[in-house]
Amino acid sequence: MSIEQLQYIVEIAKTGSISNAAQNLHISQAAISKAVSNLEEELGVTLFKRSRSGTVPTEESVQLIRKAFEIVIKLQEFREEAQIQTATIQGDFKFSAIPSYFMTILPKTFSKFIKEFPEINVQMTEKETFEILNEVKQNQIDFGLIASFEPELLDQEEFLFDILLEGKVQVFVSKNSPLAYCDTLTPPELVNETLVTYNGSTISSFINDFFNKYGAMKILFTSNNTEVIKKNVAEGLAIYFNYDLGQSSHHYVVNGDIVPIPLVGHDRTNIFFGLVRSKKKYFSAAAREFIKQLKQQIAKGDY
Repeated sequence: MSIEQLQYIVEIAKTGSISNAAQNLHISQAAISKAVSNLEEELGVTLFKRSRSGTVPTEESVQLIRKAFEIVIKLQEFREEAQIQTATIQGDFKFSAIPSYFMTILPKTFSKFIKEFPEINVQMTEKETFEILNEVKQNQIDFGLIASFEPELLDQEEFLFDILLEGKVQVFVSKNSPLAYCDTLTPPELVNETLVTYNGSTISSFINDFFNKYGAMKILFTSNNTEVIKKNVAEGLAIYFNYDLGQSSHHYVVNGDIVPIPLVGHDRTNIFFGLVRSKKKYFSAAAREFIKQLKQQIAKGDY
């Protein structure tokens, strides 16, 4: 039995596929299959079986593979402890984040981080919450930066969710709209308005919940382009629901063309921005350092 064989079976268990495990580990599929077969022969246990959902552990191997997970994580911790002792943080990591982070916290955090650790390769991708959760589940990324109305549902057996910021949903209206003179807005005051919507999973869930409780609103259009959305709001063609994170510095708001107004009288306006990661994937020292700097940036309020 070798460390490599344990790493192979852990990766197969994580990905549910021998071919995907081989790709992630940069070895051939034939080599990983032979290594697993040799380990099965040594242990006298069949480790995996094929099913409709992919390659999955057998009932006899579940505990063995859980132990293999623990050993592999301890080995990673051992290696990183050696790095810490030599005052170096090494290794690459990748993550995905919703657009709100790229427009606010991430630029300054990333700029500072790469100056301090130029040897670390960081891969960032902009995606929506639903896509990010799937990537975390499939162990394709080290962590995700998302928004959720119900963070307690994420902090379950499969995921860990660390709240970084709390925000509110606001209503964005044209300065020429009669609504612009309101200090707050309630759902009954909005149901007859025309809406433009952002095509994101989190805000879409908010809008669906709003429609279910108060009735459907007329939708002018749906877009992934926030500039197009805000242009139409500024022109008075529609209103717009969005988070408050980073909106106060947007040029339409700064210029006064769009007015953000708090939404009250609705039980789903608190939005939680946070880090989501898999309990089954080791959180590297490089990733931990990045999140530490991200939290420091948030604490400063400089975004």
